[in-house]
Amino acid sequence: MFIYHFEANAKYQAFTDLIVEWLEEADSHGISSTITLTEMLVKPLRDGDVAKANLYDGLLSTFPNLHWVTPDLDVARLAAHYRANYRLKTIDALIAATAVHASATGLITNDTALSRIENLDVLVLETLL
Repeated sequence: MFIYHFEANAKYQAFTDLIVEWLEEADSHGISSTITLTEMLVKPLRDGDVAKANLYDGLLSTFPNLHWVTPDLDVARLAAHYRANYRLKTIDALIAATAVHASATGLITNDTALSRIENLDVLVLETLL
């Protein structure tokens, strides 16, 4: 979701604007895995765009009302369960497990594979179009 917002992706901009506006409200609370930051920095670093990587890092690490959760052993175990049972990529399993472990009420993504996880409310942006 963040990459679509920061890159001003026209296809999803209306939705990401609403999500970011909500997150910036004083009573809002968002959760993100530190794995998300890793994923956000890969492309700019691969492209040699250190300035963009630094921009993303700065924007994400200081985003209002966004709590960063570092995967621990409990998250790793739950992610292994998700990976085994839902055949997810490790990165996706870790992100989903972080959300569940942190008691998030939902997960916003554009990865339809995550919607296979039972007992996790997943909003896939593509389905809103």
